[in-house]
Amino acid sequence: MSYLIDGHNLIPKIRGMNLRQINDEEILIEKLQTFCRTRQKNVIVYFDGAPAGYQGRQKYGRLTAVFVRQGQTADDAIKTRLRQLGKAAKNWQVVSSDRQIIAEARTLGAKVISSATFAGHLEESAYSSSNQSPIKEEKLSADEVDEWMQLFSHKGDENDLFTQN
Repeated sequence: MSYLIDGHNLIPKIRGMNLRQINDEEILIEKLQTFCRTRQKNVIVYFDGAPAGYQGRQKYGRLTAVFVRQGQTADDAIKTRLRQLGKAAKNWQVVSSDRQIIAEARTLGAKVISSATFAGHLEESAYSSSNQSPIKEEKLSADEVDEWMQLFSHKGDENDLFTQN
């Protein structure tokens, strides 16, 4: 299942974040990238109030950020996207606590998750991501350890290492 997210509605629900932060959108994008990676989900997040020249879409792997130009709202952009999806809206979850978006999403068959609940999912993703080891640790057998010990425990002049065949 994919997600449509009202970014500015979600930000204040995330612990340690608020809309007064200069880089609030960047921080949310980073958190959503982690969510996409750990959950293998596609996300479109909408931010309203983009100044002239900054509106449009930016792709970050499974995450797409849509910066809605000033004069329009993320709410309207989300509702428009839901209508464009038509019957496929049932395959999407809408993340918002805005009553109008929730009503539109339900009318079109999309599932709804509150911003506060989704903020908890983001925390879980961040936690699981930080506890995953990116490198699988493989143990050496006793024979392999002995072989390495013989190879590197050469006694004598260190220049001998370069003259051996």
